[in-house]
Amino acid sequence: MADDVFKALADPTRRLILDELVRRDGQTLYEICARLLTVHGLGLSRQGVSQHLAVLEGAGLVRPRREGRYKFHDLNTEPLEQIALRWPKPHPPKGSP
Repeated sequence: MADDVFKALADPTRRLILDELVRRDGQTLYEICARLLTVHGLGLSRQGVSQHLAVLEGAGLVRPRREGRYKFHDLNTEPLEQIALRWPKPHPPKGSP
């Protein structure tokens, strides 16, 4: 699973998508495309953004949610937390400076 997370995070466009979901969770594909264009100047096709979202979903970083005919995308940080727990910072021995 960690490999999928690192692969997903390796692309700057996917990181921007995650940044936008941090700013406002639960966006549709259309809303994400609009934010990428207006805020970041990225004029990607809906298909291109959809492919990026598929990679993020595959890594577990985005969870799709349907409400009626709309599909919303929610940020999921659990995979990032699992990676952080994999390499905990060691505590210095008692009595050392």
